[in-house]
Amino acid sequence: MITDAELVARCRDHGDESAFAELVARHRGPAFRLALSILGQGFAGEAEVVTQESFVRAFHGLRTFRGDARFGTWLYRITFNQAVNLKERVRYRAPHLPDDALAHRSSADPGPHEHLEMARRQRALAECITRLPEVYQSALRLHYWLGSSVLESAGLLSVPENTVKSYLHRARQLLGAMLRERGFDDE
Repeated sequence: MITDAELVARCRDHGDESAFAELVARHRGPAFRLALSILGQGFAGEAEVVTQESFVRAFHGLRTFRGDARFGTWLYRITFNQAVNLKERVRYRAPHLPDDALAHRSSADPGPHEHLEMARRQRALAECITRLPEVYQSALRLHYWLGSSVLESAGLLSVPENTVKSYLHRARQLLGAMLRERGFDDE
């Protein structure tokens, strides 16, 4: 199997577009998952745009790519920066519905009060997550929402495995404290 470094060299030195197409095929999924982990659930379209822009930037930057890091690491850093920049520019917000909107909605499900309470907790959790540092948000979303292992998350975030474990531990502690402040006990 041809390595990423060989594909980069073929693309950079010989203008081999098929080599870059192979790099895209190899790294598109992880780059998309990283962008989605930063932008959040419900922003798949924006994550796709970020992924595409990241590959365009990588393609144009191949001439200056020194190879100090692996191609994947370099690309994921570009993707991370693109996603964070987009998130800061647009300030994504989930649409807000008042609590009573759920209470007056007809439902075949038993227990509307439990459903409302669960929705309040989910909204509080989502708000608390947005207050965490960006790396904690990404680690949480990669691990819990996208199902990435600690090793995969470490690769996507370009940090050691133990650092991802620390991010997850600290994020859980901070979220627990924030939720307790809002009146939610540990469930």
